Amino acid sequence: MKIIILGAGQVGTSVAINLASEANDITVVDRDAGLLQSLQDKLDLRTIQGYAAHPDVLTQAGADDAEMIIAVTNNDETNMVACQVAWTLFHTPRKIARVRAPAYNKFPSLFSQRGLPIDVLISPEQLVTEYIQRLLKYPGALQVLDFAGGLVQLVAVRAYEGGPLVGQELRELNQHLHGGEARVAAIYREGQAIQPEGDTILEEGDEVFFVAAAESIPAVLKELRREEKPHRKLIFAGGGNIGRRLAERLEKDYRVKIIERDAGRAARAAEHLRHTIVLHGDAADEDLLLEENIEETDVFCAVTNDDEANILSSMLAKRLGAKNVMALINRASYVDLVEAGSIDVAISPQQATIGTLLTHVRRGDVVMVHSLRRGAAEAIEAIAHGDSNSSRVVGRAIGALKLPKGTSIGAIVRGEEVIIAHHDTVIQSEDHVILFLVDKRRIIDVEKLFQVGITFL
Repeated sequence: MKIIILGAGQVGTSVAINLASEANDITVVDRDAGLLQSLQDKLDLRTIQGYAAHPDVLTQAGADDAEMIIAVTNNDETNMVACQVAWTLFHTPRKIARVRAPAYNKFPSLFSQRGLPIDVLISPEQLVTEYIQRLLKYPGALQVLDFAGGLVQLVAVRAYEGGPLVGQELRELNQHLHGGEARVAAIYREGQAIQPEGDTILEEGDEVFFVAAAESIPAVLKELRREEKPHRKLIFAGGGNIGRRLAERLEKDYRVKIIERDAGRAARAAEHLRHTIVLHGDAADEDLLLEENIEETDVFCAVTNDDEANILSSMLAKRLGAKNVMALINRASYVDLVEAGSIDVAISPQQATIGTLLTHVRRGDVVMVHSLRRGAAEAIEAIAHGDSNSSRVVGRAIGALKLPKGTSIGAIVRGEEVIIAHHDTVIQSEDHVILFLVDKRRIIDVEKLFQVGITFL
């Protein structure tokens, strides 16, 4: 696929890295020659230096025959104008734009062929807000990802000593769920992927990815972790777009506080929020945290625009007694660093954004993509079409499929029914199939598996 990426910042670079490894023809446009040179040193792609919305720059980038434009510069207006130019002059079939300002998102009618011709609108702040909300719902989870409209979830959790299933074989999991069912899709032990089998014994510290119907998630978590009480007291460091959105959505069900350094931003947050306590101060101020009873706080979540401030305030909050701490971290190199220490969950806006972008890039009828383990693995939701003559999967049992190495099927959603996958489960037409790929380089093979043959009309 020929794709033009506008913007070589953190999101644009992450998207380029993900797509360039999958035999796509990628061109990246940015005004910063240094960023472009850094990309060319790492990846096999073209770069164009220039202003992303200018017609001559888009022409030079090959917009006349590009199949998709992904506009992810740091400027909303540049992204929107670039999509307008791409459609008006080049009739680019697929246009994706990052638009961060909430004011634009309030008016979806703006984004149509009659208005601004943007096919997919992405708001990183909204995606991160929803991601953190899911984490708060399940204490102890490292990741919580939705499939099939929330009917199925994939959850990552670290197995702790004392969990009922730790030291036991995986086949015993469903016996403990009393009628519920789940499937372990992958296990990472000391950073290495282990293919889960029935006789695999879970060990303390294993990072376990499992798939289950949404209502079964709490029961599975109890088998892998010490049981934790639901969260009640939350502190968010940062009263910007993410902090304020989170407080607005959660303040009715939780006791929420926001700590914001900027006086003006703190005042605006206080005016906007009805049940949240907004404090003007530094979240890395030990005296302030102690005054606000940090030791009684269930979750401290740092969501400022400063990675270092988020890391330091989270580490301090943990040392002072916060039960769980989360930090928003943009730099990928920091994520691995902090998750090995005292920070419970490192939240990467890039990974949340990339998953949404990849959903619209994948071939075949792939309707959901989640990027996992800093982009090394993926979980996808694909729809099976056709019949036993035109499809490689329809009418066949899962055990008979030639799945790429390191790929497993966790669940199938048939209408409103969630079916946990077994070797003898037969895939039917229109089933939503949830797959886990330990190695995302196998995605092309999975896409081919779900593509319908020429005989299907």
